[in-house]
Amino acid sequence: MSLRQRSLRGPRAAAAVTALLALLSTPLTAEAAPTPPAQAPTPAVQARVSVPAQAPASAQTSASAPPPVRARTSPHQVVTWGASVDRQGEAPRDRSYRMVVRTSAGGTGARVRLSNAFGDRPVTFGSVHAGRRQEGARVVPGTNRALTFGGAGSVTVAPGASVVSDPLSGRLAAGSDLAVSFHVLSAGGPSTGHGMAMQTSYATAGDHAAEEGAESWTDRTGSWYYLDAVTVETGADTGAVVTLGDSITDGWQSSSDTNRRWPDYLARRLRATAGTEIKGVANEGISGNKVLADGAGQSALNRLDRDVLSQPGVRTVFLFEGINDIKAHTGVTAGDLIAGYREIIDRAHTAGICVVGATVLPFKGWYEFDPEGEAVRQDVNDFIRNSGELDAVADFDKALRSPYDRERLLPALDGGDHVHPNDKGMQVMADTVDIKTLSCDR
Repeated sequence: MSLRQRSLRGPRAAAAVTALLALLSTPLTAEAAPTPPAQAPTPAVQARVSVPAQAPASAQTSASAPPPVRARTSPHQVVTWGASVDRQGEAPRDRSYRMVVRTSAGGTGARVRLSNAFGDRPVTFGSVHAGRRQEGARVVPGTNRALTFGGAGSVTVAPGASVVSDPLSGRLAAGSDLAVSFHVLSAGGPSTGHGMAMQTSYATAGDHAAEEGAESWTDRTGSWYYLDAVTVETGADTGAVVTLGDSITDGWQSSSDTNRRWPDYLARRLRATAGTEIKGVANEGISGNKVLADGAGQSALNRLDRDVLSQPGVRTVFLFEGINDIKAHTGVTAGDLIAGYREIIDRAHTAGICVVGATVLPFKGWYEFDPEGEAVRQDVNDFIRNSGELDAVADFDKALRSPYDRERLLPALDGGDHVHPNDKGMQVMADTVDIKTLSCDR
């Protein structure tokens, strides 16, 4: 249940850490902006088109360009929620989305990032609002406020680009449900989003982003569209951790609409722990994702810049990937995976970010299991535990494996398919993380 910090990288700032578990704690209340999830949209109903009063501002941030190493600036921004994006289905026009997301770090000046990373034509957002989610698609009255982009009420995002909103006044509380609502005025071709949100969001035809009630939001979705990050302004010492992973990190087999993915449990621990500067958690897991090859989303290597290095306030990347490379029977060797890990470590260190690595979980009982894949897993885990190249190690394998068959998950923690942990297993993973090792100053 321990993490081994790599002394060669230098000690983290000393902090008194209280290992206080916050199991399924009641979220704090939000005082400002929101963010919501979405599912595959149903075909758009032709309804009235709201023409923006102002000419749309143009997005200038390229989704593919490597981000610069971010220095601490004033005001200091920290990511409070994030989700990896991928190519989704056809993007309908004149459709509104209300995405529901859970914050981690609290702060002022909330901003949202809208992405058209996988689009092949511009997307125009006619209006964007954010507010505190009350229940379902309903927003707490008086909290749903308009967001602007360079002072404009609408924005056009070029193919392969993303755009960040102006800050909202007021405070956004930690551990609160944020509803980000926006009207897609014009679109087409593939949409950009996160397919498996494990959270219900909402959609509807026409422009309803400013509405606080739930009546118009007739369509439900289990995906997030266009929204890929929410940030807040905090004290200069506050930082964030990004969890880079696959479906286990994405939360498959955890209970939907309950925020029981292992990064959610980690966020609750961080909120309850005095003495740690790490308060933000961005979950950048994609179901089916691999370290080396594109497929279910871009590979970890290919999306590292967008999903990790571009996020403000990131202190640490938590690397927990590899099972999909191993069990796919594509000929990937332990040496191949280790080379991929080393590239991620080097690129993160160059950006001033430390890397915590987690051992790969057992998968005996899954239909792709075989002794050859298990041998690769064991060699990879030996590298993670003993190479000394990571700044710290979380031994998820040791914490979740059966003491009677170390190639299997402990049945009490198995979600049923012998690869993905259940809610309790997710909690055990979060509890395995030594919080001290996340406060890495490089």
